[in-house]
Amino acid sequence: MASTTEGETVKTELLIVGAGPAGASLACFLASHGLKGIMIAATSGTSETPRAHITNMAGLETLRDIGLDEQCIQAATHGENMVHTRWCNTMAGEEYARIYSWGNDPARKGDYEAASPCDHVDLPQTELEPILTRRAIHGGWTMRFNTEFVRFSRPSPDVVISEVRDRVTNHTYKIQSRFLFGCDGARSQVVRELKIPLIKKPGQGLALNVLAKVDLSKVVENRMGNLHWVFRPEREYPIWGWSLVLRMVRPWKEWMFIFLPPPWADVTVDAMNPTHEECIARIKELIGDDSLPVEIMDMSKWWINETVAEYYSDGNIFCFGDATHRHPPFNGLGSNTCLQDAFNLAWKISYVMSGRAGPELLDSFNVERQPVGVDVITRANQGLRDHALWLEAIGMMEDDVEKRKKILAEFDDPGEKGKRKREAFQKGIENTATEFHGLGIEMNQRYFSKAVYAADEPSPMPPPPEDKVREHQITTYPGKRLPHAWLNTRLPGKPFSTIDLAGHGCFCLFTGPSGMAWKDAASNVSKRLGVEIRAYNIGWKGDYEDVYFDWARRREVDEDGCVLARPDRFVAWRSKSMIRNCDVKLEQVMKSILAL
Repeated sequence: MASTTEGETVKTELLIVGAGPAGASLACFLASHGLKGIMIAATSGTSETPRAHITNMAGLETLRDIGLDEQCIQAATHGENMVHTRWCNTMAGEEYARIYSWGNDPARKGDYEAASPCDHVDLPQTELEPILTRRAIHGGWTMRFNTEFVRFSRPSPDVVISEVRDRVTNHTYKIQSRFLFGCDGARSQVVRELKIPLIKKPGQGLALNVLAKVDLSKVVENRMGNLHWVFRPEREYPIWGWSLVLRMVRPWKEWMFIFLPPPWADVTVDAMNPTHEECIARIKELIGDDSLPVEIMDMSKWWINETVAEYYSDGNIFCFGDATHRHPPFNGLGSNTCLQDAFNLAWKISYVMSGRAGPELLDSFNVERQPVGVDVITRANQGLRDHALWLEAIGMMEDDVEKRKKILAEFDDPGEKGKRKREAFQKGIENTATEFHGLGIEMNQRYFSKAVYAADEPSPMPPPPEDKVREHQITTYPGKRLPHAWLNTRLPGKPFSTIDLAGHGCFCLFTGPSGMAWKDAASNVSKRLGVEIRAYNIGWKGDYEDVYFDWARRREVDEDGCVLARPDRFVAWRSKSMIRNCDVKLEQVMKSILAL
């Protein structure tokens, strides 16, 4: 890249600040629409530490839309290595409990398979970011690392002038853009410059991340899982290392040791600052095998936040990702929410820039995604709080080691006292299933905005499941995620999903064998509006076969009805059955959704 001189003004339509999962994925999705721009990042390169790691089905579906899912899956650790979360005294020692996680519970497999064609994988941020940035660059985006966003001005509603600083040359220059996207993380300068209010709840303290290499291949042979709670009630502990969440980064030689202080202690930043020698000693103690060499690669502290922005957009400036929702990693929602924020926004930007939609369509981004951010930060923090029951049952909430020893000894009691303790601990472990089987919080988003047409619905949407965190609600009600169902051709080939037909930058209309008039309507409306609507007849001798009849069960409309999906694969509108002048109605719906 050619150097930029002091005071120069560079012009581009699109400027993304931040090259993490939020910014880099937005560049990829925009590139899939043929749009190019500049992406800047204050860092010298992609992430050096594997912060986010769980990539869930909703996140992978967005990458599947642009053909990046296979590359991500190849770089990831797969489900068989994510089968359990464990609770133990040491990694090599006694185990207290384990729970199936990330869709591996035999009793839940059907729920997960019905929700999506994708599976959960463990993809560290260190692997995800290079994949995204490479795709963005190959798609025509200019990437400028070591470039810090300073401030912006808006001389007119359609122009943003961003002042940036090259951290290598210390030169300051300007970038003029039509749109600015603040994806610059938890200390977002774009959010600060916009003065967006943040909704903050009391944080849950500090945590210490220690990235280390240690070969635990033999240890995990009969202890398979990518998350392990390690704690020793019978021992004293350093204030910074009360308990440990051990997270697999690469099987089975690279690990993230997440040390937590006692939740009741008012721990200072200085108290969470052990030496390398102290860390290694604590790591070896909790592994339970002094003979294994430990190499510390990185140490960092982070606050356990519960923060969300009051709004995500201001005119032609949009913010999302960690810039607007900050929370602990429980439930593995962080990077997945970033991907979905970007996926939601990219098609809207494309349609507005090309004139296929009115500018009011962009107002729906904040209306749809900010409530999701509220749900995510609330659930992630509750995921941490959900561990309190087992911690209390086994004595870890006691400051005095003698009291902890006494409580631990009670578990061995064959009488009523021991029974109550064991039952309380079991209940506490089971209570954490909301973290490891949060299918509902991952997939149940519902959008209420003008980019969804629900005026024809005869009744409100059915209430959410009783357990809306764990249970996925499959429905075609407008504003909900398009249901997944496996399809095939009349002469069978490789099965594919309904979501594979939808998306790809286009609207998609599904109808049945007796709904052919909807296909004609879609063709006519596409021509009149200049907006592609791909229409498919699903069912007996149609374009595609509903081989398991899953689509017939999930579509919630008659065979001659239709379901219209937006480019982000959320249901935009549906018709229960065939109607007169169906092309007139479809055009009315499309104009409403696209603010035309």
